[in-house]
Parts: sequence; structure tokens; C-alpha cells
Amino acid sequence: MTAKRMMIVVAYDGTGYSGFASQKDPKIRTIEGELNRALSELTGEQIEVCGASRTDAGVHALCNYAVFDTCSPIPAEKFAMAVNTHLPSDIRVRKSMEVPESFHPRTLRTEKTYEYRIYCAGVPDPLRERYFAWTYFPLDVRKMQRAAKDLAGEHDFASFCNPAGTTLTTVRTITDIQVEERLCSVPDLMRTGIPENDLRDEAREIILRVSGTGFLYNMVRIIAGTLIRVGRGQTAPDAIPDILEKKDRQAAGDTAPACGLCLVNYRILGEKNGEKNSALSGNRLDLTGLDSYNR
Repeated sequence: MTAKRMMIVVAYDGTGYSGFASQKDPKIRTIEGELNRALSELTGEQIEVCGASRTDAGVHALCNYAVFDTCSPIPAEKFAMAVNTHLPSDIRVRKSMEVPESFHPRTLRTEKTYEYRIYCAGVPDPLRERYFAWTYFPLDVRKMQRAAKDLAGEHDFASFCNPAGTTLTTVRTITDIQVEERLCSVPDLMRTGIPENDLRDEAREIILRVSGTGFLYNMVRIIAGTLIRVGRGQTAPDAIPDILEKKDRQAAGDTAPACGLCLVNYRILGEKNGEKNSALSGNRLDLTGLDSYNR
């Protein structure tokens, strides 16, 4: 039987995994390793997926994607349901489809969107522990929004890159960056003895949403850590251009915890060489419809 190329859209809770990419030591749990195991069990073949985004340890995703080749007679649209019976509950294939043999993540122009989620409250919330970074300190969202504007566009993000990363250039383009705030409901019992105008008892979710055509190692988490410093008043809102100009990792803020980061959308814009790909609808595949995290 002729082999066909499959694309799968994958969502996962990255808490218990050492990132997406498989490791030399098979005892180290990774998202890619679990996908390879599950697909191999399902098809009876030796399957190795090629993922689009190699998220770090502890980072989550709503719509990462991967491709693999198979001779299995399972219909393309049925792969998602079938392979999920072989996967742990914190990994799910949300969609599967057949694509042309030439379709490959490494040859595509893409735009990724990440969300970094911060829970700002007097005490941590155990129900948010896996998906939010917690801070006790109040954050000034307006200052964070002001600082974020200076990160949009094409810049050399050397100050926002972990030195452990390997790349030919640290120039990247952020196409959109937003900081939003949501008040969380607080049980009446928590308000006992607290003046109504005392905001220290108000729990808030602060969402940093960043879209770009490429990101450096730990780049979004360092941006989050820097904006947290701005929100706390430790870094001035107008300091971002100077931080970018220094091209020095020490000039930016801390690398925020991995738990708050989630890959929420992927847009496949076309081939890197400008050619069209018949796998794309109108030369663009938008996974926005799968972005449905707690909205």
C-alpha cells in the first residue's frame, strides 16, 4: 500500500513532560515520544512524527501540529479518534487530515500565538496552579500595556533570549502583542472583615498574548518576566527600547515559569520559498477555530 502523509493537530498539558521533542533517553517523557509510541501501536508501523513547534518542558499547547507517513488503511479523518485511545489523558489529537507528500513543517512560513497567564492574588489558587504563574504583588496593567507596545515589530531580541539557545540571528518579528486583565470572582467568605475598597483581596488574571513569525529560546517567558517587573514598578514602562538596544540578557527580566505559557494558535501562511501548497486553503491554514481555552 502506498504511504500517505498525515497532519495531526495536538493539544497537551505539558506539566509532566520534558518538552515536545523526544530525547535520547527513552525514560524521559516527551510529547513527541508519546505520539510516536501511540501511533506505532495503532498502525503496527514504526512511526516518527515531525513536530512544528518544540515547546519547552512544562509548556502547554492547544494546537501544535505534526506530520508523519503511514501505510495504514485508517481513514485520515478517523486517525484523531483512533490514536487518542492509545494516548495518556493529558495529550489529545484534536484533528487529523491527509496532506501532500511535500507538506512539511520545516518548509512553511507560519505565525504562532502564545498566551502567558498570570494569576495575581493574595494566595495561590490550586485550580490554576498548572496553567498560571502566580504572583502576590499587585501589577499595574496599564504600565505593562505601555511597555508591550515597544516590543511589537521587527527587533533584535538578543536581550530576550536564553544564551543556551542556538540560532543564526536573534532578529525576530512580533506581529501583535496584547496585555489583558480579568477580575476573578472572590467568595463572600474571603471578604469578611475586608473594606470594600481594599483591592488586595481582588484576584485577577492577567493575560499576555504574543503573535509572531518566530521566537527565540525562552523569548516569550522572558518578555513575560520583564513585563511583570514593569507591572511591579521595578522597570520603567519606557525602558523597553533601551533593553532591546543593549542586546544583553541581563538587561531584561527573569524567565517566567513555564506553567503559565501555552501555544494557543498556529497560522500556516505558505511555503518559505513563496510557492503555494495544495494542502493549504487559499495558501493559508488557520487553526484559530481550535483556540478555545477557557473563553
